[in-house]
Amino acid sequence: MQPLLGGMISFAPFLEQSGMCGKAVGALNEEPPVENFHEASQHPALGVDYGSARIGIAATDDFGIMAHPVETIDLSHGSDGLARIRDIAALRKVKTLVVGLPLRLDGSEGDSAKKVRDYAAKLSRMLPHLPLFFVDETYSTMDASQKLHEAGKNARKQKAVIDQVAAVEILNRWMEEIA
Repeated sequence: MQPLLGGMISFAPFLEQSGMCGKAVGALNEEPPVENFHEASQHPALGVDYGSARIGIAATDDFGIMAHPVETIDLSHGSDGLARIRDIAALRKVKTLVVGLPLRLDGSEGDSAKKVRDYAAKLSRMLPHLPLFFVDETYSTMDASQKLHEAGKNARKQKAVIDQVAAVEILNRWMEEIA
């Protein structure tokens, strides 16, 4: 069987063109000149899927590679969930808040979007040091439900995690936008 590339590859032409041929790129004991990633990064970010009964929470890793479900905050007992979000943000050392905004299919905002904006304003006042971004959450719950179904979760089993997975979808959309 023939090698895929037909033998060895020489990097000499590339190095000559780039001006790197014969030059030391860096000594072994030197740190590369990179900016402090954690100061410049927007991660970890916290995703919020706000609903009148439950709030789904998700978070990215420190590098913004993946988003994962965190928890569902139940609002049926009179809580607004803000204190719990503040606690999660502090525990996870969150640097950015991303809130799903339910837009109509034509892109306009209706009553649901107004409720989300009002809630996000309260959240922003509680965590004024964190930037807050809105992301179109159209079909996020439907996409989350489809993914859970593909993973073998029926509708009854989805209820406990659907809002968290929708928050993951919101964060994934945001990460695609900023990439």
